[in-house]
Order: sequence, then structure tokens, then C-alpha cells
Amino acid sequence: MKDISSYISNKFFLSHCSSKILSEIMDIVSFEKGTNFVEKDRENKMEYWIVEGICRSYFLDNFGAEITLSFFTPNKPVSPNVTRTNANHSILNLQAITNVRLLIFRNEDLMNLMKEHKEIEVWANAVLQGELQQKVAKEINQNSMNAKERLIDFRDQYSSLENLIPHSYISSYLGITNVSLSRIRKEIARNYE
Repeated sequence: MKDISSYISNKFFLSHCSSKILSEIMDIVSFEKGTNFVEKDRENKMEYWIVEGICRSYFLDNFGAEITLSFFTPNKPVSPNVTRTNANHSILNLQAITNVRLLIFRNEDLMNLMKEHKEIEVWANAVLQGELQQKVAKEINQNSMNAKERLIDFRDQYSSLENLIPHSYISSYLGITNVSLSRIRKEIARNYE
């Protein structure tokens, strides 16, 4: 496999030597747009890292509506397995919003490498910590910002996503309706005219 350091080291530093060790447990897989590559309640013991494309995590509410929890963009991890499973069964769905290529590896293999290589352990813990910080920040924003502020924050966090993905995913992520999202987008556009 090609050197993976360009994919996994931009935010969470990992030396070339450790990247090479980690690459030995990884494969690259591709999924077409719209594919659920992880499904709620199904066994899943894998870790994923985005090489190309955009993914999201979501679940269905009691009325069958899709609620988007997170978006994942290139050169970033998908939520670590421990944060999205219970007893090795997924508690949510992971879907390719565009065609995607992912680095994929078994959680158990990563755990074994963490025991043997301190740098990989530090790297994996930094990835987990980053995920948890992001989840807490989203929780705080959902409860302390109005819908317009949440959209502005979304744009700051995911600068080009708004023009690449269905707006229904964005509105569910922000906790508002599609109609509200459209109204807020128009309001913000008017303010910049």
C-alpha cells in the first residue's frame, strides 16, 4: 500500500515509521454514493479513515426521519469504533454521501499495535480525544446557539460542504427543517448583498 502518512498525519501527527507499521493492517475500499457501509444494529469491528469523498453518520428517529449526526471529509477519521458501537454492534448508520475511498482496518488490530507501539497509542488516543471534543462542541452549539448561528458555525467547520451535499442532511444536522434552512440561507445572503 502507498504511504498512508499523507492521509492520516495532517492533523494527528504520526511518524513515517509508525505510518508504515499502521499501513500493514489497512486496506483501501471504495463505496458508491448512497451506500450505507455500516448499518445500525449490525456487527461492526472496523475503523475507517476518509481518503476521498464525504460520509455522514445518521440514525432514524421514531417517525422514520433521518437525523444526521456528523459529516466526515477527506484526510480525517470516521468516528472511532468505540464511540459508535455497543457490544460490537453499530448504534448508527454510516453512509457515503459521494463516492468514497476509505482506509479500513480492524479495531482489534489497532488495539494490538497500540500495546506494542507507544506512538501509535498516542496517535489513536489523540484521534479519539478529537472526536469526543467535536461531539461536545456540537452538543454545546445545539443548545446555546440559534439556528442562524448554527448554520454560520457549520459553514466555518465545513466550508465547502453546503454546495456538495443535500440540504436535507444539513438541516437535520442543525436540528431545523428544510424550510427553515432555506429561509436562513436567504436571510444570510441578503445581509451580504
